Formats: sequence, C-alpha cells, structure tokens
Amino acid sequence: MAAPEVVSRPDTAAVGAGLDALDTPTEARKPVLRRVLATGLPPLVAIALFFAVWQVVWASAIYPEYQLPAPLAVWHEFAGTVADGSIWSIVWVSLHRAVLGFLASVVIATPLGLLVAKVPVVRAAIGPLLAGMQSLPSVAWVPAAILWFGLTDTTIYFVVLLGAVPSIANGLVSGIDQVPPILPRVGQVMGAGRIDSARLILLPAALPGYISGCKQGWAFSWRSLMAAEIIATSPQLGIGLGAYLKEGSDFNSMPGVIAAIFLILLVGIGIELLAFRPLERRVLRARGLASAT
Repeated sequence: MAAPEVVSRPDTAAVGAGLDALDTPTEARKPVLRRVLATGLPPLVAIALFFAVWQVVWASAIYPEYQLPAPLAVWHEFAGTVADGSIWSIVWVSLHRAVLGFLASVVIATPLGLLVAKVPVVRAAIGPLLAGMQSLPSVAWVPAAILWFGLTDTTIYFVVLLGAVPSIANGLVSGIDQVPPILPRVGQVMGAGRIDSARLILLPAALPGYISGCKQGWAFSWRSLMAAEIIATSPQLGIGLGAYLKEGSDFNSMPGVIAAIFLILLVGIGIELLAFRPLERRVLRARGLASAT
C-alpha cells in the first residue's frame, strides 16, 4: 500500500514577509561622488554653454551694447549690489512678501479645495471660477488693486493671493479626485468624522497632487509679486526685485535689467531646490516612487 502524499503548506509568516518586501520601497544607493556629479554637473555645463554663447553673440556685435551688454558688465552690476549691501534688502523685501503671501494662500486654499472636492454644490458653483482665475494673468488685477487699496502692501498681497489660491485649491481638488473611494469608506467604518477624515485620510492620500498645486501656487505667487512690484512702485513700498527691475528699465540700464532678471530667477530656483524638491522627493519615496525623483 502506497504511503499517503504529504502536502506541504506554505509558512504564513514567510508569505507575509514576502508580501511586505514587495511593498517596501527599494532604492539602489549610488556613490556620493557619482550622485553629486549626476545632479550638479549638467546644470553647470548648461550655464557655461549659455554664457559662452552670450559672449560670442556680444563679441560679434550683432546687437548694440545698449541692447545686449557683455556678461562682464552684468557681473559688475551684480557685484556692485553685493558690495554696497543693497542686494540683501532688495531680495528680502520681495522674499518675505512672497513667503507671507504664499502661506496665507495655503491657509485659504486648503479648506476651499476640500469644500470644492467634497461638496458637489460648491464644485458646481465655484469650480469653473477657480479654473478661470488660474488661467487669468495676475497682472490684470494690479490696476484694480491699486484703485481699491492704493500704493500699499495690501495691493501687493491681494495680487499674490489671487495668483496663488486658485492653483493650490485646484491642485488639492485634483489630488482628492484621485484618492481611491475605499479609503474614506474605511475611515467612516472606523468612526472618523468629517474633520478627521479630511485631516487623516484625504489630505495624506492627496498629498502628491497637493504638493504639485503648492509648487504651482508658489510659481504663480512669485510671478504675481513681480508684476505688482513693477507696476505699483512707491517709496513707502521699498525697493524689491520688481522695483529694481523697473529702475533699470527707467534708467536705460540693460546690465541692471539683466542682473534683476537673474536675481529673480535665482530666488525662484533656490526656493524650488531648498523647499519643494526635498519635500516632493520625501513624499514620493514614502510611496515607493523613488525612481520618479
């Protein structure tokens, strides 16, 4: 008589460990030098090529000096603002306005986005308005804001808010729309109320879209601030980057104009690299999307 066949059952703990391993984000760590070169070398090469082409075009005298100054002339203008210390006050005037306006926009846009995403009547009422305001150039609000509030900080913050709030709210709405419906249902089953569901389920699940909306909101707020500072110039408002750019234009100083443009660009890139890029990388890695960073 043949012996009965023994059927081996899989080890439950081993199966569970294998499933957990599938969900664990994996990332092959590259050497530090290789990572630094891969991250920093391409931008440096691109910048060097840009200035090389600029120098060649200037040396060929295709454009007159007042239209296209030499890179060295722009550098002297920039170095002059650093030497006399005015660069720090110029950057600070614009940067603190941008940060305060952006933070206020986040405070306003977050509950607004939650309402639009979860209340159908609110979405039908103001959803199209938010989309339209996002596509409206913020500079269009500057003349009206000047008439309403005068040449004051209120005018500048008003324009910044109208530039950033729609983008942040729409980003949050887009992120919530992509949340699997089962997650809020699980929260309801476990007794989560509306506020707890929004705070503990919807916002964390919609975080990638929310961060993208915040990045776009920062970009729009920065552009709105520059437009407001260029148009709404007054001694009591101080000299920010926009006013510094306008000053260069008023005095027909192309080196000053280009130096102001570079400063505006550097601040924008700095905020992206120091604030939003690490935050976005951390969120994506937490979701096992390290390759996306």
